[in-house]
Amino acid sequence: MKHVILGAGGAIGNALAYELLEQKQEVRLFSRSGYAIDGTESQSGNLMSIDDTERALSGCDIAHLCVGLPYQYEVWRKQWPVIMRNTIEACKKQNVKLVFFDNVYMYGKVSGKMTEETPYNPCSKKGEVRAEVARMLEQEMQAGNLKAVIARASDIYGPYGGQNSMPYLMVFEKMLQGKKPQWMFDARKTHSFTYIPDIARGMRMLADCDECYGQVWHLPTYNPAPDGETFIALAARNLGVNPDYSVLKMWMIKMVALFNKTVKELPEMAYQMQEDFYVDSTKFENYFNYQPKAYDEGIKETIEYLRRKISDT
Repeated sequence: MKHVILGAGGAIGNALAYELLEQKQEVRLFSRSGYAIDGTESQSGNLMSIDDTERALSGCDIAHLCVGLPYQYEVWRKQWPVIMRNTIEACKKQNVKLVFFDNVYMYGKVSGKMTEETPYNPCSKKGEVRAEVARMLEQEMQAGNLKAVIARASDIYGPYGGQNSMPYLMVFEKMLQGKKPQWMFDARKTHSFTYIPDIARGMRMLADCDECYGQVWHLPTYNPAPDGETFIALAARNLGVNPDYSVLKMWMIKMVALFNKTVKELPEMAYQMQEDFYVDSTKFENYFNYQPKAYDEGIKETIEYLRRKISDT
């Protein structure tokens, strides 16, 4: 099979590329920058262009939509519907299967666990955009116009995670720099995180499973989830440092937001850290008999990866 990763170069795209290469699959990377990995084919282009999107899919069997747009509502509102429409039309025209890497913003604030059956009830502007593009794809899937899978994950952590990983920015990076780690809003609330290698394996497994198309799947996410204090303590134990941490309150976020566009986008998503946040992946785990990586092991492997990365630079 020949796979194309749309939006290559980010944490998920990189992990997926290496996962597919390990399985001896043909891989094309498509990005605006022309990002390349040894053993893959690389193309540059813009998914806002239908011509570029069709060129990206030409000769491929499966497309993985892993785009990571800047964390700004105005960018999402303008670009996500166009990118999804172009990807759908290109897949239909060239008979290419689609695996869409999605988040859980469209569910909004949920009391209890989020499952694949949880109704869409976004309570944020970015959640409304994610609900819109998910519905676009679901309508095409239900109409039988293309074979596609929606693969959802919680917030991510693990090897390859960087600027798009809250645990990396607030915990791992700071501890490795000898600084005190941070958490947002309330470190006593539990929060599901999905381990990046589990995401890559899950997407590859779904792509290979003909029966899995036409459905929404939550990618393997270990539960029970830790609270922020426990997550930080696990990282500190593996690094051999003090687990003391600080908590960023809403007023602090709003002060920084005056000077930072990305931070300005955080308050509307605060509900994810102010209440227990539980993403359930039982459907995937039962179907594939798959055990997600436990947090203590995932944190240990993440730190080992980051240490190797530091030593190589």
